[in-house]
Parts: sequence; structure tokens; C-alpha cells
Amino acid sequence: MNWYDSMAGTPDLAPDVQRFSIKGRVVLGDEPEFQAHLAEVYDTPERPRCLCVPGGVEMYVARHGKFLVKRMPGTGCKHHPACPSFEPEPQQSGLGELMGEAVLEPAPGLIQLRVDFPWSKTPGRSVTRGESKDVTEAEAPRRRMSLRALLHFLFERAGFNRWSPAMEGKRSQSVLHKYLLVAAEDVHVKGTPLHERLYVPEAFSEATKADAARRRREKLAVLRPHEGQSPLALVIGEFKACEATSMGRRIWIRHMPDAPLLAANKTWERIERVFAPLFEMQAADHGYKVRLVLVALIKARQEHTYEIELASLMTTNENWLPIEGAHELPLLQALVAQKRRFTRPLRYDAKAATVFPNALLLDAGPTPVALHVTTAFMAPKDRADKQRAAHDSGAWIWDTAEPMPTLPAPMPYRSKLG
Repeated sequence: MNWYDSMAGTPDLAPDVQRFSIKGRVVLGDEPEFQAHLAEVYDTPERPRCLCVPGGVEMYVARHGKFLVKRMPGTGCKHHPACPSFEPEPQQSGLGELMGEAVLEPAPGLIQLRVDFPWSKTPGRSVTRGESKDVTEAEAPRRRMSLRALLHFLFERAGFNRWSPAMEGKRSQSVLHKYLLVAAEDVHVKGTPLHERLYVPEAFSEATKADAARRRREKLAVLRPHEGQSPLALVIGEFKACEATSMGRRIWIRHMPDAPLLAANKTWERIERVFAPLFEMQAADHGYKVRLVLVALIKARQEHTYEIELASLMTTNENWLPIEGAHELPLLQALVAQKRRFTRPLRYDAKAATVFPNALLLDAGPTPVALHVTTAFMAPKDRADKQRAAHDSGAWIWDTAEPMPTLPAPMPYRSKLG
């Protein structure tokens, strides 16, 4: 479902060049004629097959400025783990609880999300009107996606929970801006294209700051009230600082130094209280850089002012890989230092992340290898759940009170596929 498969051959993200069978011919994803091959089968019943495994995996061709080869729904786990189009089974992360209810894919390339937050506000109305007639039947409530889950969804769809050696030093603000917006394409929330309501700051530059500010104002013009409704939008960026003023708080986002987000004192105090462990993790003495990523649902208080209605926070390491706790940082550093390929299962709206692997190795054979980490600071139940999950699957496990065990050895991918 994510955009990682469409980035094969893109130097700032994907490491491997895929091989496809197109109309009986073996085609490399980086050859000059690749676009012409895709044009031949675009909008036809013919489908490319990714040749990462014997027999191949059927895919389809989409067009977003140029032709892209993308996964068919539900086929990500059929690819070889080292293939750029591989995606773990949803049950290995919190995504599994949302598929089919909060995350719908009615057709290849079309994603519909059901969310638990509003997409617009009606002045003077705080509750939804009830039905005027008697209710004669009941329906089981559908699961809906929280703001945090939406942030996880976009990070996974953009491939930022995945790592390979080719990504070293190439995850900049420009890459974050580009691929989060690309990930929002073909995604709809309450009938509205998500990319129309999503703002991610451009990389700041003194030379281009005026043009960037103009583009931001144009993008966030969607917040103007219309027909009695005040649309809402999303901002995703790295939290920098909070400044107290006589009118409330100014929230500063990195690469957005000329446009703070506003927040009422009670709103920000609630955010600081709910996400206190994340602020503490960023400030802890662990020796690693931790980023705080803010996703904010905003409205226009007045012309060109952006006020936070709802917010969520997520921690990442310096490479923008999402983390749940500081105990994961040494493992991620070791994986990056050893030039391994892996993915980070994300929590989404699961009550706890302990049952999910802390990482899945993608370069250790024909199936992903689960890596689990425990720490003495876990609640006893969470620690027991983690140990049980690792034991039942025979997975690699490390208690941070002990030296890190040797990681499973990498297995060459290209030599196996020819």
C-alpha cells in the first residue's frame, strides 16, 4: 500500500533496481526504455510481474506525472523481503487492526480512510444532530483512525519506517516534504483528497523563503470559511519550541520560522501532559538525537493565522525512523551501522506496541526476521508479553541490561535472484 514500491531506482530512497516481466520481456526498472515499456501496458489488462520471487508477483501501472509500477492490494508480503515492493503482513503492526474498517482500498491505487476527528467545523454547533425518527436497527461501530494512526500511515506509505544503506545521509527535510505529500496522493478522507489538506514545510532557505511562504499561504487558503463551514487541514513537521504569549502559545515548527502555529493555553497544556513521556525521551541522557514530529489539525482563527484544534506527537531517531521508546535507539543504530535493511512495524492505534517486533530484518533470508527488545523500565505485563511474543516465534530478543546478541547474518539478495 505504501509508495516505497513506486520509488524503486530513486536515489534518495530505494536501494534496489527491480526486474519486471512485461509482455514476456524482462525489463529493469532503471533502464532508459522503462517508461516506454510501462506506457505500452498502461490502461490495458496486461500487468507487469515483479521477478523478486520465482513466478513473480503481479503488479499494476499507475500514472502520476510519469508511469509507476505499484503493488496490487494485499500482495506486499508476497514479494521477497529485500524487494523494494515488499510490505510486511498488516498483523505485524497496528495496521492490521485498521484494515477493512478504517483503511479501505476499494480499487488498486485508491485508499479511503475513516478517521475519528472532524474535517471541518460549523460555527456555533458543537454536537451532531441526532436522527429525528426512531432507531429500528443497530450496526456494529466501525473502527476509525486517530490522528496518530494517520501520521503512522503516511510515514509507512512514504517508506520512512524502512531503511537500507542507500538511505544514509539522504533523509532531509526536502525528502520528507516530497514523499509525505506523494504518500497522500490517492488517499481520501471523508471524500476529500488528503493531499489537498496536508501541509509539510519545505526545506528552509533564505534565498527562497519568500516563494516558500507564498506557496504555504496558497496551500493553506483551503482553511477559508465556505458556505458556513470552516475546513480543517493537517500540518506535519518537526517540533522546535513553544513560546508563551499573553494570548496563548506559539508553537514553532522547524523549517517554518515565519509562521507559528497558535494554541490556547489549555490545549497545549493538555498536549504536554498526554505526551510527557515523549518530551522526556527527547531530553533524556541516552546520547542519541531524538526528533519530535508533530501532526496538528489546524483551523484559521483569522486571515493567515493557524490555530491548533487537535495534535499528536511521534518520536523518531535522527534518520526519521519512528520509535516507541529510547530502548530501541541502540538497536536501530547498530542496524544502520552494520548496513542492514529493515523495517519498523508501527503501532497505529494498538493499545500497546509490545506484541509487535521492534524491527524486521529484510536481508536475512526469504522471510523477514523479527527483532525484539526488552528493558527493565517496561511494565511487568508488557515485558512478559514481549518475551512471550519472541519465544513463541523463535525470534531474536535482546534485554538491554545485557550486551546486544549477534544479529542474524545477512543473506545476499541479488545472487539468489541472478
